[in-house]
Amino acid sequence: MTVILLAILAMVAVGAAGFALVPSALGGGRAEQRRKALQVNTRVNRLENDAARNRDQRRKELQRSLKQQSDSLNSKKRVTLPQLLFQAGMTIKPAAFIRNSIIFGAVVTVVLIVVQVPIYLAPVFGVASGYLLPRMWVGRKRKKYQDKFLDELPNAVEAIVRGVKTGLPLNDSIRVVAKDAKEPVRSEFGRVLDQQAFGMTMTEAVGVLLDRVPLPEVNFFVVVITVQQQAGGNLSEALGNLAKVLRNRKKMKQKIKAMSSEAKASAGIIGSLPFVVGILVSITSPTYLAPLFFTTLGNIWLGIGVVMLAAGVFVMSRMVKFDY
Repeated sequence: MTVILLAILAMVAVGAAGFALVPSALGGGRAEQRRKALQVNTRVNRLENDAARNRDQRRKELQRSLKQQSDSLNSKKRVTLPQLLFQAGMTIKPAAFIRNSIIFGAVVTVVLIVVQVPIYLAPVFGVASGYLLPRMWVGRKRKKYQDKFLDELPNAVEAIVRGVKTGLPLNDSIRVVAKDAKEPVRSEFGRVLDQQAFGMTMTEAVGVLLDRVPLPEVNFFVVVITVQQQAGGNLSEALGNLAKVLRNRKKMKQKIKAMSSEAKASAGIIGSLPFVVGILVSITSPTYLAPLFFTTLGNIWLGIGVVMLAAGVFVMSRMVKFDY
């Protein structure tokens, strides 16, 4: 009986040892499974940490580039005449523009002398007209050029996103925009391709676009392209987010324009009242306002009134102008 019990215990011991050791030797033990699971988790955590580190690095580079570009835009508050003509999309040379301004000022002076404005005031108004009015006209063309560019820029960015998602290189996607987009986006992106043809990198070429259209929205586009060229990343996702931001900014701009339209109309009516009243009074009583133009005291008060009106118009224009 004792021998039988010892044999049974020996068999149990051998079976237990085999159950414990054989799966481990075959690589299927729980310890081995836990070790492999731990290695997999460690590898996954390492990949996630590397991805998070890369995202943080790209985010910091994006913030740094955006800050640098914004500082450069803010530092260029004073725009020179060649830059003004270049940003307005005009091909006239600065020398020709100055010549035409001088001619315009001389014509205004002659017209004022013919209508019997005092001889000492006519040159003053002529010089002011020759200097201010052409620059105001160019500034207005520059603003219209930038507005047209911003209206089409979200569509151009979305076209680039679609091209990149289909597998096209960035240059080919920009070439599609330069071929099919509306003006002035078409010509500006064509200028980027021309700069690349002359040997510039993509980063340098889109920098020329920012010089041509110095706007925050264009700055965003340039920063995204620059960071992607330097650090890599998902360009389609970044440009897709940029397109959403541009459309939201466009909606906000239109909303602000609608909300401030009433104030702008009131400012226009108030600013035009002195001229309208003066014309109506001159029609009904031609000699009533004559002392303002033909006497020294009247000229002084007329000048004071013009200065006060200009100050009021300036204040009202600043009140209805919003940054977005």
